[in-house]
Amino acid sequence: MTQYPAFAHVGLTGRNPSVLEAFYTKYFGFKRARVLPVGQNPIVFMKNPGGMYLEIFTAEVESPVPPPEADGPHFPGLRHLAFQVDDVDAALKEMGEDARISLGPMSLDAFSPGWRAVWIRDPEGNIIEISQGYRDDEKAG
Repeated sequence: MTQYPAFAHVGLTGRNPSVLEAFYTKYFGFKRARVLPVGQNPIVFMKNPGGMYLEIFTAEVESPVPPPEADGPHFPGLRHLAFQVDDVDAALKEMGEDARISLGPMSLDAFSPGWRAVWIRDPEGNIIEISQGYRDDEKAG
């Protein structure tokens, strides 16, 4: 490749895609961008104001592994989705009972002053990190 490709989307599969769609719309600002009419189970593309896309599929079989814990699985694969907010505590308060915490909230000041994070489950059990205050390390690159 002569240039790096742009990030396109993350695909999520759920038993009830409309519940996933409502969750990501309500808490992370996603809106429908396209619906692909594929048989009885359309594929829904959603986009948030930051330009991130999710592709929502309907599950065809049950999961062969138990739901992830804490900050996500520690075996090869997708560990978690992450979103930046101004205030983790305010985000949790807004989400109320929908914020099913799997880890935290915790301070990550040891890595970057002011960085805090919490990990929650979406309606299908996927792990989402919500953090505030992350900054790149200018000496890393």
